[in-house]
Amino acid sequence: MRILLVEDDDRVADALAGALRRNGYDVQRAGNAHDALAAPSVDLVLLDLGLPDRDGIEVCRELRARDGVPVIAVTARGAEPDRVRGLRSGADDYVVKPFGTAELLARIEAVLRRSVNQRIHDTRPLTLGDLTIRLGQRTVTLNGRPVPLTRKEFDILAVLVRAGGAAVPREHIIVEVWQSTYDGMSRTLDVHVATLRGKLGQAGIIVRTVRGFGYRLVAADDTTPDPATPVDG
Repeated sequence: MRILLVEDDDRVADALAGALRRNGYDVQRAGNAHDALAAPSVDLVLLDLGLPDRDGIEVCRELRARDGVPVIAVTARGAEPDRVRGLRSGADDYVVKPFGTAELLARIEAVLRRSVNQRIHDTRPLTLGDLTIRLGQRTVTLNGRPVPLTRKEFDILAVLVRAGGAAVPREHIIVEVWQSTYDGMSRTLDVHVATLRGKLGQAGIIVRTVRGFGYRLVAADDTTPDPATPVDG
């Protein structure tokens, strides 16, 4: 497995790279955001958020938007708001310095395992009524005929499909599709869902709104009630 280690501190980077190589990983090193974003494709990124040339949060979003590579944020920022911001930027895990090598290796193994399982899942065609979705190939067909979806429409559909019929929070969809936590993206999501509904409706598939929460993908004849959602006050 190939790991990109993004760390500007040479002492820390040398220690981490040595430990990873001793455990069988092929390690590439980048000391700044520019080199990280220019690096060849890898299986996982260990990303220090305190980079000298750019905010690591922005780098995380760009890495995930580019090829969906798993990212573990490695940082001294341990406050809860920082952890939440890092995870919402697309990081698969968040490790606070100082940390033990054994813990980091365990987290790497867990993230890589989830990533491999997801890739295996994505190679299998998924059938919903007369609709066939191939996530790995990014194709959707209705009775063998292509259903033309825009990139964002497909990305939204993929998030909902992977949820297996469960309701997905709006905020999660926005982070996964746009790598953003900006509140103004909510209206953009609604517009894309509306057009996606029109294209899937002919196949008997509905993108159902879960009021005050998000969306879920269901068959038109599905009468299962939506899960209860918290109500303010």
